[in-house]
Amino acid sequence: MGNLIEKVSQRKISRRTFLKASAAGTATLALSGCSTSLTTVGTATDVGEKEGKWVSATCWHNCGGRCVNKAYVIDGIIVRQKTDDTRPDTPDVPQQRGCLRGRSQKFQAQGADRLKYPMIRKNWETGGGKKELRGKDEWVRISWDEALDILASETKRIKETYGNASILAPAPSIEIQNLLTAYGGFVPSWGTVSFGSWYLTPALIGFSDNCIDVKALNDRFDMRKTELVVAFGMNPAWSSMGNPTYHFLQMKKAGVKFIFIDPIYHDSISVLDGEWIPIRPATDMALLLAMSYTLITEDDPVNNPLIDWDFLHRCTVGFDADHMPKDAETDENFKDYVLGKYDNTPKTPEWASEICGIDPNTIRYLARAIGMQNKVSILAGWASGRAQNSDNLPQMFMAIGAMTGHIGKSGHMTGVCCWNYAANSGPPLVNSGGNGEPYLVSPLKEALCEAEMWTAILDKKYKPNKIINSIFGYPAGWKDTVKGLDLKTLVPEEDINIQMIWHTAEASLQTRDGMNKGIEAHRTVEFVVSQSHFLTTNSKYADLVLPVTTLWERAGDIAWGTNRDALIVSCQVIEPMYEAKDDQWIAEEVAKRLDIDPSEIVNSDRKQQFFNKLAGSTVVTEDGQSFEPLVEIKEADISEWGVQGQPQKGRIPLKKLLEDGVYQVERYKGDNYGFIAYEDFRKDPEKYLANTVSGKMEIYCQTLADIVNNFGYTKIAPYPKYIPPVQGYEATFKDWENRVEGDYPYQLITPHYLRRSHSIFDNIPQLKESCPNPVFLAAKDAEEKGVKDGDTVLVSSEFGQILRNACVTERLVPGVVALPHGAWCDIDEKTGIDHGGADNILSGNIPTGQGISGWNTCNVNFEKWTGTPLIPDHEKPQRIIF
Repeated sequence: MGNLIEKVSQRKISRRTFLKASAAGTATLALSGCSTSLTTVGTATDVGEKEGKWVSATCWHNCGGRCVNKAYVIDGIIVRQKTDDTRPDTPDVPQQRGCLRGRSQKFQAQGADRLKYPMIRKNWETGGGKKELRGKDEWVRISWDEALDILASETKRIKETYGNASILAPAPSIEIQNLLTAYGGFVPSWGTVSFGSWYLTPALIGFSDNCIDVKALNDRFDMRKTELVVAFGMNPAWSSMGNPTYHFLQMKKAGVKFIFIDPIYHDSISVLDGEWIPIRPATDMALLLAMSYTLITEDDPVNNPLIDWDFLHRCTVGFDADHMPKDAETDENFKDYVLGKYDNTPKTPEWASEICGIDPNTIRYLARAIGMQNKVSILAGWASGRAQNSDNLPQMFMAIGAMTGHIGKSGHMTGVCCWNYAANSGPPLVNSGGNGEPYLVSPLKEALCEAEMWTAILDKKYKPNKIINSIFGYPAGWKDTVKGLDLKTLVPEEDINIQMIWHTAEASLQTRDGMNKGIEAHRTVEFVVSQSHFLTTNSKYADLVLPVTTLWERAGDIAWGTNRDALIVSCQVIEPMYEAKDDQWIAEEVAKRLDIDPSEIVNSDRKQQFFNKLAGSTVVTEDGQSFEPLVEIKEADISEWGVQGQPQKGRIPLKKLLEDGVYQVERYKGDNYGFIAYEDFRKDPEKYLANTVSGKMEIYCQTLADIVNNFGYTKIAPYPKYIPPVQGYEATFKDWENRVEGDYPYQLITPHYLRRSHSIFDNIPQLKESCPNPVFLAAKDAEEKGVKDGDTVLVSSEFGQILRNACVTERLVPGVVALPHGAWCDIDEKTGIDHGGADNILSGNIPTGQGISGWNTCNVNFEKWTGTPLIPDHEKPQRIIF
């Protein structure tokens, strides 16, 4: 380490800056075959006395952007970054520019708080030792041999004592999944995560292929042809960094008007000059039902055509009594429900206004604005579905889009518009190849829903699910999955005895519901191991911590989930930091100690895997009808890389792609790559059947109700029906009928935030300083509580308490508290209060419907804190161990 500091000093980089920004390894980069390998020459530059090399170093985080990132490396040290400069920037073919998070990755990859060595908890003993000290204990440095021996020994002991079903690996990395499967199996976790009810529902009703449907909306060029966008729970300026907001700006320039329905007047509304209609959280269903009521009662096919009856009758089932599916088990239909036939409550704008807080006349205005006579895009973010009992919500969006005919036509669309495909939908034009590695699935029937995972560990009971191992995450194949299953009979609760938790790729303790209960569960089991880059929440409450490499320290990769137009690649940027190891190496070493042949779980090294992806990448042909190899590979490339493969012709030479870091398909108005979602289905629904029992879009879907109700949490109807959340607006009152306020009278929402990608980046000092992570309070509520801007505030729920400094704003609906998602917890063990502002401290382990994690359905109270004020996050010491 001393030699490295001397190197930094010689480059005129201050020691203070270095310790903040890096703790880099000393060796230079040498990835054979990668044209961006580091070279050094003797000319001086503005950053030091040696010249370095720009290395393609893409972002790897799940932020919704997936942009081009390049690192300037001198003698093994990243000294600065830049983003896409490989092409001129135009509205039709924009650069793939990175954001403030991506441009801060040098502070992450070389962070002074990187985990340096394997560590064991001081008071750990076989069987757990003083388990109550997890999260509070000191750490002891150990060797890799010691760490791997402990991990293998504990895995074997726990399996032999309690069985394979005692080992929980929540959302594991593929290497550890394969290892544990080869060792007899493990208990995985499952859940709806960010998607909420948009995970399972759309595919069952014929509204998409899966939860990440790249074909749900029209192409970005066609989106400019719409006249009005009505957006629910969407803020791409924060949640989909990169080009999505730029594409929306092109729509604005084309004359598109925007209406945003959201509890917050956010930056996307501001930049697009949109109209803001404030709404209470998790009440979208009530609003949409009242809009449907207005459409039904005001429609006049001759004088005031609002409803597209042709599309409804040809392409859907279940809207009215005359168009019911054959498998319907009740005689109820959507139209009569809206009109109040079954519950004597017509879903009028006045009825909805009491729930959602929107004036009845505004609801009527919205309904008329989306009528069939206008070119309208009805768009939703996944946030709308991150709410308890929202299983019918995607069905409601489909129903209102079908009623107004905004499906399957140019300039008209309805569906999810978020993440990295926001404003750029359609089948990918360039695709990565596979890595050639095995994907082994645990043979055990046990699997824990993440919305009840911690409760299941503590209570030693869980709800089995008949379809979870095959359908969740693969809903396009649901027909074969449920064939022959009895979905009417619930499986009773069964015993579960989790005694080991193995954390790898996911920040499960930090980002899943009910963190306080999760910490309690972690202090109950016999062994917890965590693989991570930093002392994350997973690692803080573990017994054994293993430092792993970032993607910048590995052989290179192709970014997953990039936007439609581009394929983004990265090379190795620096050598592994300190004693950090690849997850694959860890899996192989543990396999040997468990007498498993590593070839059962891994086929090849990272370099070969990277090569396989590159060689298998394809790009659309100019006519838009087929695909051809993207990468030109020569025999000399294969020899230089030292990998197995065949030469091939392609669109771009291998070394050129690695140097650029991106391949982007050239686009222009009227090209052959345009896309209209559901266009074929709309034209001929008898030929192009939807993936449903009826072959139509199902506004009444018996399959949806049967599958969701068989989960055993809460029940839904086969058609869109309002069901109040367990924790929602009505639950803020202890007496709803008389509007008597309860103990937790405010609704909490947890928006994605500029400082983080979920929980990643929350340890970066520079981002902490620029984005202070306050709790947002409505000015009216703050005044009533005597809270001023900057005051420290105690926010409480029935599940926990957090401290945050207040940002008092007029941009938030009164009665709503907004706490940015993903802050790392920092719990005061004496009081139990979290000083980090972790949102899941306030949430409960409450599964509903399809196992939804209801992050936007949590009720809280707040008050001015009378204790010691919080210091700004960036002034807190980093979690530096050794």
